[in-house]
Amino acid sequence: MEREEELGEFLRSRRARVTPAEAGLGPGDGVRRVPGLRREEVARLAGVNVDYYVRMERGRRGNPSDSVLDAVARALRLNATERAHLFALARPGSARPARRSVPPQRVRPSVHRILAAHEPFPAMVLGRRMDVLAANRAARALYTDWEALPGPARNMLRFLFTDPAAREVMVDWATGAAQAVAHLRLYAGRHPGDPLLAELVADLSAADGDFRAWWGGHDVHQHTFGAKAFRHPAAGEFTLAYELLGVLDDADQFLTLYTAEPGTDGEAAVLRLGSASFVDG
Repeated sequence: MEREEELGEFLRSRRARVTPAEAGLGPGDGVRRVPGLRREEVARLAGVNVDYYVRMERGRRGNPSDSVLDAVARALRLNATERAHLFALARPGSARPARRSVPPQRVRPSVHRILAAHEPFPAMVLGRRMDVLAANRAARALYTDWEALPGPARNMLRFLFTDPAAREVMVDWATGAAQAVAHLRLYAGRHPGDPLLAELVADLSAADGDFRAWWGGHDVHQHTFGAKAFRHPAAGEFTLAYELLGVLDDADQFLTLYTAEPGTDGEAAVLRLGSASFVDG
């Protein structure tokens, strides 16, 4: 999708989610033909000319100022992540341009040592488009043996939407998968024109209806910590906390570290996970 079209789709999707009551508006006149706010209502709330806002939704954005984007973000009740996404879409200079040839991402030896030292808990390094760049033994036992997969298949989104094992191992697959799609949307705003992203989206859109619906919803999400529940044939059902930590010399690399409170079922399950024999030690 062209960047201008992406901006318009995002604005329309956010406008549809704000009711007049939430925006502090009266019921208005007549039957509303659109969900959420009308364009003129967004313009009035933001204090901008209606024609100007309509041009933004149609992708003819010009060069909106920070104050205009801030006003639109407030009118649409955007959270911090959505606001950053709006700026990335509306201000081409704020996002990295696509390049024909991007060097492959590499994981430093010291980061590999961090993954090994985190055993027996799962740990991975995620890169562009949620590619799985490295994973320790526990993470391979928990999800899949990433190292046995061909390069393009080493991707968390491909695992979630094309491998039936994902729906088995993740207790709340729908929430986790939807958040992953929203994370990919955020990446798309920062990396317009990434050809490998376009290929990934095309493949998953053809393969899975849930992915198509969530991608079309234009939600954006930056998940940096939380908890996930798993169901594993070797370890049973358990919950682990996770943290995403950025690698400072590569803005598109994140360490994903799983932990559990000492003495909990989660810790015991991780020790059982270590007995899984379908990956090499």
